[in-house]
Amino acid sequence: MMSSTKKFKFPTAFTILFAILIIAVGLTWIVPAGSYSKLTYNNTTQQFVVKTYQQDDKFLPATQESLENLNIKIKLNNFLEGTIKKPIAIPGTYQQVEQQPKGIKDITLSMVEGTIEAADVMVFIFVLGGMIGVINRTGSFNAGLTALAKRTKGREFFIVFCVSVLMLIGGTTCGIEEEAVAFYPILAPIFIALGYDAIVCVGAIFLASSMGTAFSTINPFSVVIASNAAGIQFTEGMGFRFLGLVLGGISVITYLYWYCKRVKADPTFSFCYEEREEFNQRYLKNFQTDDKTELVFTKKRKVILTLFCIAFPIMVWGVMAGGWWFPQMASSFLAITILIMFISRLSEEDVLNAFTAGASDLVGVSLIIGLARGVNLVLDEGMISDTILNYTSNIVAGMPSSVFILAQLVIFIFLGLFVPSSSGLAVLSMPIMAPLADAVGIPRHIVVSAYNWGQYAMLFLAPTGLVLVTLQMLHIPFNKWVKFVMPMIGMLLLIGSILLVVQVSLYA
Repeated sequence: MMSSTKKFKFPTAFTILFAILIIAVGLTWIVPAGSYSKLTYNNTTQQFVVKTYQQDDKFLPATQESLENLNIKIKLNNFLEGTIKKPIAIPGTYQQVEQQPKGIKDITLSMVEGTIEAADVMVFIFVLGGMIGVINRTGSFNAGLTALAKRTKGREFFIVFCVSVLMLIGGTTCGIEEEAVAFYPILAPIFIALGYDAIVCVGAIFLASSMGTAFSTINPFSVVIASNAAGIQFTEGMGFRFLGLVLGGISVITYLYWYCKRVKADPTFSFCYEEREEFNQRYLKNFQTDDKTELVFTKKRKVILTLFCIAFPIMVWGVMAGGWWFPQMASSFLAITILIMFISRLSEEDVLNAFTAGASDLVGVSLIIGLARGVNLVLDEGMISDTILNYTSNIVAGMPSSVFILAQLVIFIFLGLFVPSSSGLAVLSMPIMAPLADAVGIPRHIVVSAYNWGQYAMLFLAPTGLVLVTLQMLHIPFNKWVKFVMPMIGMLLLIGSILLVVQVSLYA
């Protein structure tokens, strides 16, 4: 007689986000609505604009004196040069406003509106999938992987090491996040073919880049904009952040080495062992062939893979130096795909079918991004984010310096769940949180470090961030990821807490 009990299967990313969306709607009924007045710079009129809930906009001259009068300790050039573009919360202006509860209709409406808002990211992902589909059709990945597997036999971890180091550098310098999704479809089959599992791919890319971003040194999207919003130079505290980067990087690489070694010796140790057949079918289907001629790494295929590899440094350069964003990145990938089409000499029909099939593989990933944006829209339109910020800032006011900074770390972990954008949380929280450091006699750059380390400890797990997008792309259950990443979250918080207390003690 067969047992009627079924093994529990952890919910998919869609179900998790849908549940969180319902919770967010519920919070708009429970948490009091509130709002800070926000300051923006109008580049056309060259004036400051103060927006207050249900009041007419106020226009102020764009001068340092105007900022001082608003108790905003930010240099004027940060607004004039476009370093700070998002609205700045004005200290001391919080007010409770009329409740803005969301209803049942807002659940599905926010899903649609969030998807529309994420259209630029989704197009980028579709083009990426299409490009990979075309390259797969040429047999270049197939042949390249075979050649790579032969050359790295016995030292497979070297590839994981190199990818991790590059991601750490990318995270600390330019905060590579959404752009990293471009690496998963190609690196996942490589890591699996080398004897590892898909979660190693997430570790080498997402975990390493996030650890690098947590310990940002010159990342313009987190530590630079947070320092500017706090009214200080981003170079302040860089020595401690660099030390944290070294310690965090060593922790990640050591952890990945331990895990890879265990999986290599015993595949059943893999956190994703139950999903191995699905992984192999999904990621190695293009590399399993009985036709040996398909595995020849010809000059044409080398050229195609070289063009594919060139696409990524071009993308990074464009983001860092060229002011690119997702439309420009998608455009560059599309241009390289067209070039590959001519080099491969595939027929128009073959290219179109391959591109469409590759893009369709990432439809689910794109919809996850839209759903996550929908959660953020509910929280913003429900006007509860400012209330949470005001409440948490009142909690830490007046605490002893060591307790204060550790409490700040905890608060930024909490705020990271509600505001997953690093730049968004920086401009919202720093004008409020940074002045609190003055009252306890510590430099503001320590609060910037607490913001960076706390928020990213949450973003390793936050469903409203990129983690569910990543896991959906590689079909890794969320609970398996939590089991894998918790030691690194603990290490990040341990390193961060020690460095924060040491910095505070130096100024006590």
